[in-house]
Amino acid sequence: MATTVTAPRGMRDHLPADKARREHVLGVIRGVYARHGFDEIETPVVEDAARLHSGLGGDNEKLAFAVMRRGLTTEDLRQADAPLDLADLGLRFDLTVPLARFYASHRAELPSVFRAVQIAPVWRAERPQKGRYRQFVQCDIDVLGEPGQLAEIELIRATTAALDALGIVGTSIRINDRRILLALLASWGVTEQSAADRALITVDKLDKIGAVGVAEELGTTLGLDPAATADTIRALESADWDSVRGADWLDAEAFADLERLRAALPGVDLRFDPTLVRGMGYYTGTIFEVAHPDFGYSLGGGGRYDGMIGRFLGQDVPAVGFSLGFERLVDLVSLPGSAESDAVVLVYDKDVDPVRLAALKAEALDTHHRVRLEKRTKNMKNLLAGLAEQGFGSFATVGTDTTSLDGVEFRPLA
Repeated sequence: MATTVTAPRGMRDHLPADKARREHVLGVIRGVYARHGFDEIETPVVEDAARLHSGLGGDNEKLAFAVMRRGLTTEDLRQADAPLDLADLGLRFDLTVPLARFYASHRAELPSVFRAVQIAPVWRAERPQKGRYRQFVQCDIDVLGEPGQLAEIELIRATTAALDALGIVGTSIRINDRRILLALLASWGVTEQSAADRALITVDKLDKIGAVGVAEELGTTLGLDPAATADTIRALESADWDSVRGADWLDAEAFADLERLRAALPGVDLRFDPTLVRGMGYYTGTIFEVAHPDFGYSLGGGGRYDGMIGRFLGQDVPAVGFSLGFERLVDLVSLPGSAESDAVVLVYDKDVDPVRLAALKAEALDTHHRVRLEKRTKNMKNLLAGLAEQGFGSFATVGTDTTSLDGVEFRPLA
């Protein structure tokens, strides 16, 4: 009986053409971030289970993959009160918690203001669906040690530059501040921290269940008047810089900070959105997301998380980060034509001497950045079409009498 062999559920293999596109996008992003003064680091794929479940990751902690301790016995299984009692490590669910631990470990070796790049896979036990995977790559930049708005300015500038370099135009940055959200909740009578945390989780569902759904859930969990809450939320959905200025519920200091940030970023489409929450529980100030009118999802996001590193270091360190949605960006970017035209294929007959083939390939490499050898097949049309999909631009045929590529014609694949 035939067995279907596939990648684990929610994870993917990447064929050569897809892998080439992914590497192109990664190369562009890395190049832009390096130009903007960010340094790339690397952290282990696993962290201590206690660190991953310390309350810093919000709902993502529930999605963390645990790694069971070595040498477990049946007695250990009997004595465990919960599955996590059997785990000492876990796969990272984001790159921010590992960065906080990294900074606490290496602070003495780092500059007072550290600009970090992390581009690596993370794992979450999501319910797999289109555009949502259990293993995916995150592209993060963070500024640690800078308490002022210079950090946000640098992050937004570098992020928009990366999007421009990838050819993604028409984006805007939705921006808000956690202090504004807490002031809004306080105006509804929600002031206790745990209640505010629950309320923010509900408000973060606005794009999925709408104003009425959010209001009904807040009524059920916190006793708020659904009709009045829904009216307020609907008004906030269409709010902008001018319409909220001076509102009695607004945190005036936080809003003034956002306006100063807006003035410092001419040319960036910065849009105030008082309903923007960002799901992670560790944000303390500015939060932002990349929006595009053609897509119903964000292309990236982040915010300020000044309290996280102090959990590991025993001393608070200002921190803010921005993450690009790499898996979504890859689907929007094609390999550049110049790279494709300089990738060539030598199609050879089966009787060509392998030593001569190697010499012809070496000759082609002197003038082309990428060269592939392919044996002639009966169905050349399918072979050439597949090579074009993999990013090759042209091909030449070599036979038993071909001793040099001088005068050999390279023909376009597409």
